[in-house]
Amino acid sequence: MPGDALAGTAAAGAPPNARTLLAIGSSLCLYEAGMALNDWADREVDAVERPHRPLPSGRIRPAAALTAACVLTGAGLALAARAGRPALAVAAPLAATVWAYDLTLKHTAAGPVAMGAARGLDLLLGAAATTGRTRRALSSAALLGTHTLAVTTVSRQEARGGSPVAPLAALATTALLTRLVTHRLASLPEGRREAAAHLPPGPRSARPRPPEPGRQLTAHLTTALAAAYAATTARPYVHAALNPSPPLTQRAVGAGIRATIPLQATLAARSRGTATALLIAALTPLGARFAKKVSVT
Repeated sequence: MPGDALAGTAAAGAPPNARTLLAIGSSLCLYEAGMALNDWADREVDAVERPHRPLPSGRIRPAAALTAACVLTGAGLALAARAGRPALAVAAPLAATVWAYDLTLKHTAAGPVAMGAARGLDLLLGAAATTGRTRRALSSAALLGTHTLAVTTVSRQEARGGSPVAPLAALATTALLTRLVTHRLASLPEGRREAAAHLPPGPRSARPRPPEPGRQLTAHLTTALAAAYAATTARPYVHAALNPSPPLTQRAVGAGIRATIPLQATLAARSRGTATALLIAALTPLGARFAKKVSVT
């Protein structure tokens, strides 16, 4: 998805470039491949639980969905290869994770973990395509993957309802992620974190330093976006915990999907990618429309 690649680019400490666009194209192809493959793999279950979906309703034939998944996967890998070997090295396990989730892992305990891993790899795809490196983006990938794991866990009971444990855990995860992305040292680029950790003791290091240009803006923007992330999910998660019925659980899942965009923007902002963060935040209306039509599962 665009926000993943852009957040990965910012986390790697670089502005978007032409290879970032290739990463976005690859991400979109692999995501749509997963959607088509998911419908194909779940066609029998959907015939009972979600008969309005394209395959059970007869609007699309199963063979066409499987063919689309194969073609889109190939296109996604081709675009990643065009962006360079580092991007392909991330896109290949991402594609494998998508197929493994849809065909094998989705209905197992490893399903949410696989979905979280796929989201983290998608962010790393942006970093790898843009800069050829992923190390600086690993922490952002882990944070985004953790959010996705929590949302996917809630989504597993959206058809029948269930226990309040999953939405409560997702609420706690949101609070933890909000704390982590707004932590002072976590908001510093990696090189500056290392420098801060090795400052020598004494009067010279104790002297206040003049604020760096743009640093205060970055801090305020990161805090505001993190607050938007937390606010998007808090009430729906609480409602689903108090009454874990299918309608309220589905609303909680939709909120979790919508919250992905402010989280992506927060991750970009904390890496001092102010322009990239604002660009991602501008995708919020699109994400709201998308969440109404798409389920995590």
